[in-house]
Amino acid sequence: MNITRENLGELDLCIKIDVAENDYAEKVAKQLKEYKQKAAIPGFRKGMAPMGMIQRLYKPTVVADAVQDLLSESLYKYIEDEKLDIIGSPLSNDEKTGTPDFANATDFTFYFDAVLAPQVNIDWSKVDTKLCSIKLTAKDTDTQIDDITKRFGKFETPETVGEGDYVYGKAVELTKEGTEKEGGVNAFCSFDLSDVKEAEIAALFVGKKAEDTVVFNPSKAFTAAQIEKMLHLEAAAAKKFKSDVSFKVSGCSHITPAEINEELFEKVFPGKGLKSADEFRKAITEQINKANDEQCQILFVNQVRKQLLDNFDAAMPEAFLKRWILSRSNDKDVTAETIESEWAEKYVPSLKWELVDGALNKIQSIEPTTNEIVDYIKDILRKNDTKQEGEDDKQAEERLEQTARTIAQDRQNVQQIVDKLYVDKTFALFKSQLNPEVEKVSAKEFAERCK
Repeated sequence: MNITRENLGELDLCIKIDVAENDYAEKVAKQLKEYKQKAAIPGFRKGMAPMGMIQRLYKPTVVADAVQDLLSESLYKYIEDEKLDIIGSPLSNDEKTGTPDFANATDFTFYFDAVLAPQVNIDWSKVDTKLCSIKLTAKDTDTQIDDITKRFGKFETPETVGEGDYVYGKAVELTKEGTEKEGGVNAFCSFDLSDVKEAEIAALFVGKKAEDTVVFNPSKAFTAAQIEKMLHLEAAAAKKFKSDVSFKVSGCSHITPAEINEELFEKVFPGKGLKSADEFRKAITEQINKANDEQCQILFVNQVRKQLLDNFDAAMPEAFLKRWILSRSNDKDVTAETIESEWAEKYVPSLKWELVDGALNKIQSIEPTTNEIVDYIKDILRKNDTKQEGEDDKQAEERLEQTARTIAQDRQNVQQIVDKLYVDKTFALFKSQLNPEVEKVSAKEFAERCK
């Protein structure tokens, strides 16, 4: 076998593979011998058909399979040995190769098209992004504690609506005359009376029972974002919604918040041994800060990524890539025409990021390793793990290791972990290269930047 390549341009290659009979003859002979032993051909006892007949019947197919296996193995070994940094995978050049005659020919020549990955230079000087840090207020911590006490509180469904209850029912949009608006909003919805902006409107619901009706104006009671969610409207429609609605109560729920005591501390932070409200508040504050820092890191990574893509100026071998995408797709709706029409918007950004990602990995590995994934899973398991009877520390650790590795084998189940570790490693690389200025922002400002 002889493999050579021809450079057709800056990135385009044509790989030529010459296959001689002695490259595959031994494998074919062995396969035909096995066919002979198993063949049940009319007029002959099993395994007694002459080899000449077996060759006429099966040799072309056996040769074709042997050559294809040899091609696949040899092609990728050549790419690896030659350290060719190619995009995607080679494609057979059927025009040059022609149709191999596996029935009569003994030597074959095959041609494959491939493209090298363009040189991607990361110019950090063109990236200008600040790292946000969310300013945590005492109110933010108070709100989180309120949410936690409700989450661990006592849930009830009283007959009548009380202050701060959660109300369920059907909202029907009304005309200015107070009649049902034809084609207007007609939706089942629910909301927390604590979220109602005007106390007078919230008071209208107190004391109501199932089947009672309340007429009110949602634009005076809720924000546009709340109306969008509650009435199942588009954002623009929610901002313009000013009508009254007739709300027919179907039920309500009430939560008695849990007491702030050691029982609650243990439920929220098991095993930490918190003893006082101050310790609990400090732990909540740390928890919020940690979550905020993670969100800030994700935003930073996305912003840097966008700038790197905007600054991408390497040549893209479009013709080959379009052909490669088409060859890999099993979707009948993906055609040369659809790829062309969606090229700039759908395909180019992801292909560019693959190339940028490759360049980043050459600076510092950002792909999560199996061991990193396993360690992360072990940390999760360890938080809720209890030693088995008679198990020492070493045995417990070995059990966790085995369980974590079993879980990690199914990448689909651990994709969120892989994504998180990828962001963490990418953030660490970006931060080390850019040394970004830290900018303090409010939670509201941060939310606006994430839009």
